[in-house]
Amino acid sequence: MRPDEFHRALRLLPDPLHARALSLRGYVLRNACPDCQAIADAVVLALTAVHYDELGSAEQLLDNAERLAAAHGTPCQPHPDPQQGRSRVGRWVAVSAPVVAATDASWKDRAGGIAYVVSDGHYGLRGRGTGWQDPTGVSQVLVNELRAVDFLLSAYAEPPAGMTVLVDSAIALRWLHRWQKGEVFAMPAGYDLRQRRSAEQPTLVRLAEAVSRRPDLSFQHVKGHSGHALNEAADGLSQMARRRVGESFDVRPRAHALVDAFLSDWHASLAR
Repeated sequence: MRPDEFHRALRLLPDPLHARALSLRGYVLRNACPDCQAIADAVVLALTAVHYDELGSAEQLLDNAERLAAAHGTPCQPHPDPQQGRSRVGRWVAVSAPVVAATDASWKDRAGGIAYVVSDGHYGLRGRGTGWQDPTGVSQVLVNELRAVDFLLSAYAEPPAGMTVLVDSAIALRWLHRWQKGEVFAMPAGYDLRQRRSAEQPTLVRLAEAVSRRPDLSFQHVKGHSGHALNEAADGLSQMARRRVGESFDVRPRAHALVDAFLSDWHASLAR
């Protein structure tokens, strides 16, 4: 269950159950711990029961989840999902510094790539082609820049408080600021809002709602191709993801090495 899906399901719960389910949020994230998975399964089943107005069953399932959580203790650290194009460079995870992220998109012909890099070592990249039902519309570059921001924020159950997100598209930045001010129904020209088969909401609708709830996040502009370490890393990853749509190569070792190199530069600049 994605973080945005979890929070939408929570809205169906009455206040006492809402608070109990919210306290178990950390267990719903993907990790390799079987105990955490058992707790997550009980929480997800509880949310499913509420969807069918089975509040009694939901309460029993949350009782079970809370017992398991009390026996297990703190949720284990979630693992990035390589199948979703996410990973991390472990040596930067525990570094004490403000969390800064950069996102970027690459588009050429009928293929695109999106990516993010975070100062704590997390990164992701994803490529996509286009078909006759592609919902992007006429604003291809802009929409993919914004999809990259959604890709970043959806990597967390809750993005770190006060996180700075750097984008090199001034137009994308204006949309993020509009949504953050509450203009969540405004969308780029031509963006198709029809129901998606793979998600409850279109990506940009989900993103608009997410940023409107997080006034603490700082969205800032960074000049592209100016030597900024995080932006250069995100740019490199997005190009890899785009090329991977039409070429066959193992992107993982290249991506990992690229991110580690640029994060080394980033943290070295902070130490100076």
